[in-house]
Amino acid sequence: MHSLGKRLENCYELPCNAAIGANSCQTDQAYPRPQLRRNQWICLNGSWKFTFDDAGQFVRPSDIADWTHTIEVPFAPESAKSGIGDTGFHPNCWYEREFDVSKGEGRVLLHFGAVDYRARVWVNGQFMADHEGGHTPFSIDITPVLNENGVQRVTVWAQDDPFDLAKPRGKQDWQLEPHSIWYPRTSGIWQTVWAEVVPNTYIDRLRWTPHFERWEIGFEALVSGELYDGIQVKVKLTANCHVLVNDIYEVINGEIHRRIALSDPGIDDYRNELLWSPEKPTLIDAEIQLWYEGKLVDEVQSYTAMRTVGIQRDRFMLNGRPYYLRLVLDQGYWSDSLMTPPSDEALRRDVELAKSMGFNGVRKHQKIEDPRFLYWADVLGLMVWEEMPSPYRFTRKAVERMTKEWAEVINRDSSHPCIVVWVPFNESWGVPDLTATEAHRHCVQALYHLTKTLDPTRPVVGNDGWESAATDILAIHDYDNKPTRLANRYGPEVNLSELFTRERPGGRVLTLDGHPHNGQPIMLTEFGGIAYAAPEEPDADKIWGYVRSSDISELQIRYTALLEVVNKIEVFSGFCYTQLTDTFQEANGLLYADRTPKFPIEAIADAT
Repeated sequence: MHSLGKRLENCYELPCNAAIGANSCQTDQAYPRPQLRRNQWICLNGSWKFTFDDAGQFVRPSDIADWTHTIEVPFAPESAKSGIGDTGFHPNCWYEREFDVSKGEGRVLLHFGAVDYRARVWVNGQFMADHEGGHTPFSIDITPVLNENGVQRVTVWAQDDPFDLAKPRGKQDWQLEPHSIWYPRTSGIWQTVWAEVVPNTYIDRLRWTPHFERWEIGFEALVSGELYDGIQVKVKLTANCHVLVNDIYEVINGEIHRRIALSDPGIDDYRNELLWSPEKPTLIDAEIQLWYEGKLVDEVQSYTAMRTVGIQRDRFMLNGRPYYLRLVLDQGYWSDSLMTPPSDEALRRDVELAKSMGFNGVRKHQKIEDPRFLYWADVLGLMVWEEMPSPYRFTRKAVERMTKEWAEVINRDSSHPCIVVWVPFNESWGVPDLTATEAHRHCVQALYHLTKTLDPTRPVVGNDGWESAATDILAIHDYDNKPTRLANRYGPEVNLSELFTRERPGGRVLTLDGHPHNGQPIMLTEFGGIAYAAPEEPDADKIWGYVRSSDISELQIRYTALLEVVNKIEVFSGFCYTQLTDTFQEANGLLYADRTPKFPIEAIADAT
């Protein structure tokens, strides 16, 4: 018999307090796909056999005679938490483990949260899948190759060329040691691996799309496996212990597309009881059942929310009202585990910390975060700007890779109410010649319009920082450390047309010729970057930041003065401060790398 993961029942309805239990480590069983949950699943995190293959001499599992290491999945081999901690250049690595699942009724699906960058998978020696893209999940139906004795062996070959700059890689350094704003590499498996037993006909995917203006929720479901006429899906939605919907729909060609109309109370005070916001993150519990000939075939739990975001003239809108964004830049790294959180509780803690510091959102920078982070942001009420990790080169292959992976990201995460803005590009990374090269501009415009096509319900920032050619929000990066200069540059005396023709933060024009500011909201989406490290810390003299403070008192004074000015600049519809935590040599966090505040968190919140 195999061990089954614990069911997380209605945990998104629990209040935010320290008494809520959370799983203590990544090998514990926090359900990895929070918006499509089943009662039974098998967590495959933990100890795996492992070996490097720097020469690329192995092409199949049988070629490996000696597994040289044991690794703790899902931590990358570069991380200390993996048990290996080898930060050298290793383009190939192999994993293998056994697990128990009996061959019987139903199907067995094997899921990988993320493997950086390319993964090939064998089960019981049979090749099963090849997936490219280091930040998105993939699944395999392994039923046809299961052993009758119940013991199954999975082998993974992960390829991640450290010198390939034409793949989406975000902040992962191409040099041996991290430098400037670049961090250690994350190779191979870095998110949860898991399996689940599903019926022969099963619910494969769900998508929720709230329509605030019509007081409706869009519902899409994909049913896979054996399909028959007469299959039905039952949808039950509840919130605050009240049933909102209890409907049944016919499955046509394996799909359902419905708009579920809720009873609209009309008046705002009543509506607000059901709306999701950072101040009141109300979620709608969803129970989805699959029925055929009067029998329950499959059942999953999910959630959604009634929440809308958009742009109205020069303001960002939440639920039909102007809403000022107070964001903090979040790199999503940990010293001992790199891009993989050390625990589910660590993800929750980051959300809680950001809120307690006075921020109502984060800009997840150059990283597609674990779905468990989005879950906690949904539950606790924290808005998220989701940003695609950049390639650094502009080539046909880089464009193809990024486009494919970005579409997978939107498909994975579009149902999360916490996500309010999509960001395909940052600071012209991967499109370095926007001012001079038409193909680079077309690439940004194409990704902007592709994003709007795949998800027309959220604003899109085509290129965050400068050199804007297609955007719903004019996002500016400006690390001037003198508050008075920022006040003069963006204050009430400034003519906007002059601002966009004259100012060049970072040495870059804010808008490209032919693409002027057209009344969109203006936000200061990177600024600050005030660094501080205690003198007694190792390598304190090697820290990096946009400006350095000599002591904690100076850091607090600088932050307070800077935020006082930014909050008073009326042209801004929001801001994003750099940054939440120290990240390796980049010591410009409000928190140390271990998430300890550098000065009292109450003082941070007051200034924010």
